[in-house]
Amino acid sequence: MSRILIIAEHDGKNLDPSVAKTLKGALDVGIDDIDIAVFAESPDPVAGQAARLEGVSRVLTLADEDFAHPLAAKLAPEIARLGADYSHVFMPSTMYGKDVLPRAAALMGVNMVSEIQEVIDKNSFRRPIYAGNAIVKVTVPEGETVVGTIRQASFSAAGEGGGEAPIEAVEPSADRPDHTRFVNVETGGGDGPDLATSPRVVSGGRAMGSSEGFKVIYQFAEKLGAAVGASRAAVDAGYVPNELQVGQTGKIIAPELYFAVGISGAIQHLTGIKDAGTIVAINKDAEAPIFEVADYGLVGDLFEILPEIESHL
Repeated sequence: MSRILIIAEHDGKNLDPSVAKTLKGALDVGIDDIDIAVFAESPDPVAGQAARLEGVSRVLTLADEDFAHPLAAKLAPEIARLGADYSHVFMPSTMYGKDVLPRAAALMGVNMVSEIQEVIDKNSFRRPIYAGNAIVKVTVPEGETVVGTIRQASFSAAGEGGGEAPIEAVEPSADRPDHTRFVNVETGGGDGPDLATSPRVVSGGRAMGSSEGFKVIYQFAEKLGAAVGASRAAVDAGYVPNELQVGQTGKIIAPELYFAVGISGAIQHLTGIKDAGTIVAINKDAEAPIFEVADYGLVGDLFEILPEIESHL
């Protein structure tokens, strides 16, 4: 029987926007029976939001104190158990999905298709390889459960339907390991908009020169109502925490507006922004590769140009 299971990402109160984009990818498979599973200590608030998404058949809630924090070791056995009754199991291609779903796939004894950016049919998908320089077609053998992460930047979000899907409680029953426990969460990314989902992003590169230099990025982003990002070079130099990294080994994003400030445009970075709507590049090197993909380019000193733009906002 063909059925799709989506594992919801959330913060305990709000459904992550990546779930609606994962649902859109799942709808492209052409299977009408789509369930969303919410793992949480108290899943009801999130489940209600998931139930309103268009195309959802049921929302399954699994409540347990082990699910208060998204630990892959605790979630994977339950996902593998649930997934045995489905032909497809999907998660968003976020840090959360990339952490949890490979473990579940291993427990299910199947390979995982990561970074799905196009659905060809129920068993065939396209995904990027070689830092996005090539797109490969991947086909899962007939009869094998399809387990995959769906790339947020490649799909629009599914909207809300006219009603609400039924919500059903499921009793967790898988054997969960006790060698992993939650300690705490630390972040250095600030309190601004979420980098993965913000419609506006301002990223700085090595040319910022220091953590102090990055203050102009934070100031400009705040005025613009944008999230702050960074190139790998800026992260490796210690200017900003690694959760702000945009690119192949960081976050793959698709904002409506993207400012690349002092970023040369290495292929690894371009992979992370190729689906952005409008790209604005500011760099003193007129030959920088970033200008080849930018919709608007400004050549000059970023420490002069950025405050000038900000003064007009």
